[in-house]
Amino acid sequence: MKTVLKDLKGFWVLDSRANPTLEVWAFIERNGQIFYDSFIVPSGASTGKFEALELRDNDKDFHGKAVKKAIESVKFIRDHLVNSSVDDLFLVDKKLIDLDGTINKSRLGANAILGVSVSIAKALAKSYNLPFFKFLTLYSGGKDYYLPIPFMNIINGGVHADNDLDFQEFMICPIMFDSFSQALQAGSEIYNTLKSILKKDGFSVSVGDEGGFAPNLSSPFQACDYIMKAIESSGYFGRVFIALDVAASSFYNDGFYTYQGSKISAIELINIYEDLMNKYPIISIEDPLDEEDWENWKIFTSKYREKINIVGDDLFVTNVNRLTKGIEINVANSILIKLNQIGSLTETIQTINLALQNNYGVIISHRSGETEDSTISHLACNLGYSIKTGAPARSERNSKYNELRRIEEFYNLTFIKDKYFHKFIK
Repeated sequence: MKTVLKDLKGFWVLDSRANPTLEVWAFIERNGQIFYDSFIVPSGASTGKFEALELRDNDKDFHGKAVKKAIESVKFIRDHLVNSSVDDLFLVDKKLIDLDGTINKSRLGANAILGVSVSIAKALAKSYNLPFFKFLTLYSGGKDYYLPIPFMNIINGGVHADNDLDFQEFMICPIMFDSFSQALQAGSEIYNTLKSILKKDGFSVSVGDEGGFAPNLSSPFQACDYIMKAIESSGYFGRVFIALDVAASSFYNDGFYTYQGSKISAIELINIYEDLMNKYPIISIEDPLDEEDWENWKIFTSKYREKINIVGDDLFVTNVNRLTKGIEINVANSILIKLNQIGSLTETIQTINLALQNNYGVIISHRSGETEDSTISHLACNLGYSIKTGAPARSERNSKYNELRRIEEFYNLTFIKDKYFHKFIK
């Protein structure tokens, strides 16, 4: 007997930035039983210009950020899909994409389409009596399950903080541990140690959008100095590494990058990265160059692809076509995956599968505007090497880490420590 959609309900809830976002509930019928589940769509601040469109109302409510149009889109989708089969998620998402009919999902909104896509998938997983990470194997081509390495953003800069740091995120990566719980403990201890050190030196310990501290430091070198002090003081030297999300598109204009108030070339910026890599145990750099600066991406990749994880976020925007171009011209060796960049679950899975088939690393990521929804934790266990979900602080971030702890406790998954990043460890 086929599984059919019985109802969809969309409404607004608040995200971590006090803005409305869309929550969608899907109700399906299988073998005479009703199953249901939900998904809350996150929202980004640092967005690539090639991302699918998040539909907002742009009226007086919530300073233009209301989602009444997206809620209406959910109703429109419901009217067209109710009582239709949802057994094949690829077919469900194709129907959603065809209903929208635009390249960037601007008619119905990527938030509405994604909310429907994921909530139906989660309800279907319940009908199979499977945790979502196991259910995803039906669509991901089969894969062992692992608990991912957490990339924890403990110093915020760029558009995520009100300070002078040009680079957006300074993360710690606890890799050399036997379990996810040990890695999470290390991240928590380093985070709190960093808070004490910053406070002792007279810096603000207020936090940015993703829970990391936002002190007004002078440079990325000073930020890394403080992180290293926290790692060493916590007793984790040699076991915890540093990752950067530069988000270079945010300070790129007319062929130049504005770094610490001065315009510099891509080659000069690459030299700064080399100085950082020589001085600190940096294992990963995300978006080191602008999303359209393909030629300098090629230069950076050819020089460092065997030394560090080079991540495309704004560059690839979870899009098969842009990733295909990157693979063809040997750009980056890893991709950041954000569900709402492309706007449906199966398109996300297709992009991940393409990356894995070409030996690209995969990092499953949150957004800066987050909620208590922990779906991406399951995606990371099935399809990712690591998860990027902010500092080990604030419940919208810790909801993901805590879900991974539950998966660890109830399903006894192995920590992925030596499956990918070990090749970049000196």
